[in-house]
Amino acid sequence: MASKMVIQQPKPVIMTAGSDQWSTSICECDNVNDCCFSCWCFPCFACITARDHGECLCLPLLDTCGLIPPITLSMRVSMRRHFGITDTICNDCIYAFFCGPCSWCQIRREMKARLYPVTLFNNRAQ
Repeated sequence: MASKMVIQQPKPVIMTAGSDQWSTSICECDNVNDCCFSCWCFPCFACITARDHGECLCLPLLDTCGLIPPITLSMRVSMRRHFGITDTICNDCIYAFFCGPCSWCQIRREMKARLYPVTLFNNRAQ
């Protein structure tokens, strides 16, 4: 008689921020892989993050169309509205203009902290 053994891995504990605040600051780096990826291959990182948020994969490539990167700004505003985060458009403009990679990292961290589905690589067979 054969018996089956079922082993379940413990689930990770994720601390979430208050419903009206960002879970991390703009320069916080809790995942070195994401931070390095955003610094060394920023266009790829931004495109993958936009795709995971449900936008077009190539949308961040339009960020070169203005003084303040319009896609980075709109993604920050979209994240704030989606999760009810209290912040100002002025802060979004400053972060988009001066700290593009850090801003995208913060968006990605927020998606992970709020249990939003995030994938860096898709290995599913089509």
